[in-house]
Amino acid sequence: MNSTGAEADGTLGAFSVDSTVPGVVPRGFDAFLREWETRIGDGFPQPTYSPATIADFRVRSRVAKVRDVAITDVHGVSAVRTAGTPRGVEDQVRLYVVRRGAWALGGSRDRGEHTVSGGQFLLRHVGRPSHFETVPHTTAQVLVLPAAMLKPLLGNRVVTGSADSAEVRLLTAHSNMVHATMADLSPAGVEAAHSSLIELAKAVALRRFDDVEPRLAPALAQAAKDLADSQLADPDLSPPMLARELNVSVRTLQRAFATTGESATAYIRHRRLEEARLALTTPSGRLTVSELAAHWQFADSSHFIRAFKKHYGQTPTEYARSTRPADQAGRPRYDAPPERL
Repeated sequence: MNSTGAEADGTLGAFSVDSTVPGVVPRGFDAFLREWETRIGDGFPQPTYSPATIADFRVRSRVAKVRDVAITDVHGVSAVRTAGTPRGVEDQVRLYVVRRGAWALGGSRDRGEHTVSGGQFLLRHVGRPSHFETVPHTTAQVLVLPAAMLKPLLGNRVVTGSADSAEVRLLTAHSNMVHATMADLSPAGVEAAHSSLIELAKAVALRRFDDVEPRLAPALAQAAKDLADSQLADPDLSPPMLARELNVSVRTLQRAFATTGESATAYIRHRRLEEARLALTTPSGRLTVSELAAHWQFADSSHFIRAFKKHYGQTPTEYARSTRPADQAGRPRYDAPPERL
């Protein structure tokens, strides 16, 4: 990425490494460690890894640092395991959000081992280095956070729960926005991104967040969009359902979407239209216009056709014909009534 003022002074850092494709990154572990040391810095030391991990490091990862917060997204094709005798002192809070696979965390003198399975999260203060191990094909996000702001809320507690909880959804959505916007962040943007990361981590610790905090509105809107995207074909998908899943009022959700310039209802409608448009160009297993309308929860084919034409300037059949390969020009494609097209 291009250096910004914030990156140059160490406030920001980011990199991505993909060693899952043979030959693309000859020494995947070396590349990862080099980028980490260059982009992330001494405040976030890496542990000692096992020889087997170093020799077979097939991992796709992206890492971002915002001041004293580091965000690591990782998909490990191979297992990852630390080794040796951990030494030193750490004073950090770490959040593990595991979507797939499992992440085993070694214990210390005052606490036992923990395994974070797919679909779960774990938040805890780390005082001493400890071992960890992942199974192959583990997908997770790990946040390293400043202890000074979070340890008073945690003490010696280990907070665990569902990775789909409202608070974790919001923190994950915000972390993804940080990855996407880092290159363009101004100093004010860095401050907002950092403050929101801390506030949302506090929400995970407390199992609730301040739903009237304006800085959290973008994260709430993005979390709602992510949730909607995963359930577009669900007939129950609606702003009230999104609000319920994210543990906020419909009014709070509407205020969050207002910052994006689009209502929740409009977002659902245009995403369903977008998916229907993509389905019209699928080379195999094509649905009819009536089937598309039903699948994407439009009242009927007439309603779907009107909405599609208003959004794209063509009826579904016209759009499908305009994108059809020349050698298929004579083949019938959709069964919508001709008079409605």
